[in-house]
Amino acid sequence: EVQLVASGGASVQAGGSLRLSCTASGFTFDGAGMGWYRQAPGNECELVGLINNDGTINYAVSVKGRFTISQPNAENTLYLQMNSLKTEDTAVYYCATDVPNGARVVNSCWLLGPKLWNFWSQGTQVTVSS
Repeated sequence: EVQLVASGGASVQAGGSLRLSCTASGFTFDGAGMGWYRQAPGNECELVGLINNDGTINYAVSVKGRFTISQPNAENTLYLQMNSLKTEDTAVYYCATDVPNGARVVNSCWLLGPKLWNFWSQGTQVTVSS
């Protein structure tokens, strides 16, 4: 069974840091594109950052310089290191990719945001308080 499990969400104070993890099971990332999205209540689904098929990484302007995406070769986990957190970073965070068998798991964030991939994790809540 293929799965993506996002974890690491928590409540933190502004200025703090968190690291989110997205662990794949039943398949390997193997150079596939993948990314992190977030959705705050009443807001659109925002693509926070992504790793392209060629390994290059892009970030949303809103998080550039504060967030770092990584996917170590030896691990089947995608990370999102979030530093200098702001209250506006409060959202549910998701990771997404495509899986080799073509399985599809999507959600409301996929409906509202850039539809780059069709296999999504469940969300993990990040709450930043002032």
